[in-house]
Amino acid sequence: MLTRTTLIALTLAVFVAGCGSNNGSTSPASSTSTGTTPAPVTTPYNPSIDPADFGGPIDNPYLPLRPGTVYRYRGVGDDGKTREINTVAVTHRTKRIMGIDARVVLDQVFSGGKPEERTFDWYAQDKHGNVWYMGEDSRNYEHGRWVKDDGSWTAGVGNGKPGIIMLAHPRRGDTYRQEYSPGHAVDQARVLGQGGPLDTPFRSFARTLLIREYSSIDKQYEKKWYARGIGVVQEDALTQSKEHSELVSIVRR
Repeated sequence: MLTRTTLIALTLAVFVAGCGSNNGSTSPASSTSTGTTPAPVTTPYNPSIDPADFGGPIDNPYLPLRPGTVYRYRGVGDDGKTREINTVAVTHRTKRIMGIDARVVLDQVFSGGKPEERTFDWYAQDKHGNVWYMGEDSRNYEHGRWVKDDGSWTAGVGNGKPGIIMLAHPRRGDTYRQEYSPGHAVDQARVLGQGGPLDTPFRSFARTLLIREYSSIDKQYEKKWYARGIGVVQEDALTQSKEHSELVSIVRR
């Protein structure tokens, strides 16, 4: 799920120490000081999903997805030079996945002023506050038409299983799966803790939450800074890619 999104968190944040993953599947529950996460980095990976545990708005402090909100990011592409604009729109639509009404988020990337990527991401929040990633329909603009990307997947279809995009209570050291569809998407994340102060074109933030993501398919690491009440405010690729983006504006309709 190393898309340019992705997503999208203004008040003070308090971070507490903790760590870990466990060695088995769990029901959707918040991360705890014992190191338990609802989407553990384990093999085999079998998260327990009960539709009854889901419902209501996605209002996680670090990833609030309010319908009608559009986030605009500006930065550079993989080469570190080409100008890119990334818009992330939280739609009023939902998609039924594994018996859960997942929120549809449209993520679009424009490179050098031309369309490059278009992705429909699907998210749902459980009753504990964890935001689950239920899949994506990702397409690239090639030769005048949209072509489906190999990274597309849907939870409950084939080998696709949901992962966590944001924990209810992220703690330094927490590790978890973000998405799971071998051959398509197997991203993982680790909470690094406080990201410190950060300046973006949108505004300056006194405190942020820093999370590192890793794709074993692309062999790519990426850091994302989250601000409480907003979501993603900056992203930086760490290995092969030189991609960088930062929040420019938020429009609520």
